[in-house]
Amino acid sequence: MAHPAVIRTQFASAEDFAKAYRLHRRPGPHREEKNRLPGKNESRRYVFLNVPYDPQFERLCIAYICGIAAFGLVPRATIEIPGSRRLDRIVALIRSCPFSVHDLSRVQLDRNRPRTPRFNMPFELGLAVARNKLTGSEHGWFVFETMSRRADKSLSDLAGTDVYIHHGTVRGVLQQLSNAFIRQERQPSLAEMNAIYRYIRKELPSILRQSGSMSIFDGARPFRDVCIAASLKAEERV
Repeated sequence: MAHPAVIRTQFASAEDFAKAYRLHRRPGPHREEKNRLPGKNESRRYVFLNVPYDPQFERLCIAYICGIAAFGLVPRATIEIPGSRRLDRIVALIRSCPFSVHDLSRVQLDRNRPRTPRFNMPFELGLAVARNKLTGSEHGWFVFETMSRRADKSLSDLAGTDVYIHHGTVRGVLQQLSNAFIRQERQPSLAEMNAIYRYIRKELPSILRQSGSMSIFDGARPFRDVCIAASLKAEERV
């Protein structure tokens, strides 16, 4: 585990979080089994995060990351997967995660021709459900949406499944994550989750600057940096 003094540090900037992360990754006598920061052998805490990758959704994606981190869990996403044979890697990633969160808010047609709806999110939800139903392995999957009852129409096979409605707000995402992960040992308050979110939003330009990125969706590095910063802040706040 990272040294306790590191975890208690006030991370006032992205540079501070980067230093703390390097200390965390350095082998040493202070590593313990209970470590909750991103690192090796932590797949038991992975959460597959299945959300739209577009600028309009960035603040909600950050809310998901911060909320998941507040529970001591580690967000994972397909944006981390490079190269070819993408489907095989997506399946492997879902298989490695005991939980998954699926946001089906983007059901409308996009603006680019030919105009089509987004099928990646429901497709990846199907892969997660198949992992649970067909393999017999434990996998907790949760469906989120902006509008109440819309999933009943857009994906009627989900009838009888609880859909967590966040109304397109950061507060709604954090509240519904609290409902979805009610069985987790760590139970952060809404205020604690929101404090992590506000910190990440404030430090986002500095975090992105470290990888030369313009957005959290620019690739694996900015997504992972934000996840690490949120996990470190969660250790300090929760």
